[in-house]
Amino acid sequence: MTYAKAVLIAIDQLLNALFCGWPDETLSSRCWRWDRDGVRHWPRRLVDAFFFWEKEHCRESYESEQLRMQMPPELRG
Repeated sequence: MTYAKAVLIAIDQLLNALFCGWPDETLSSRCWRWDRDGVRHWPRRLVDAFFFWEKEHCRESYESEQLRMQMPPELRG
């Protein structure tokens, strides 16, 4: 993982925590869960539109969280 990507993930997690979310989850992942669970649909649409060059950014962020890809390799298992 590049330094820039690590910083962007940290900012994403900070934003999620500031909006009363789990501190180790990204806002993108949370938006996917909300959409999946029928809580709110517009946040995922907004975030996915912001990252227009990545198809299904929020879903991919959620799947990355499930695989714990933001963690060091020795902490993923």
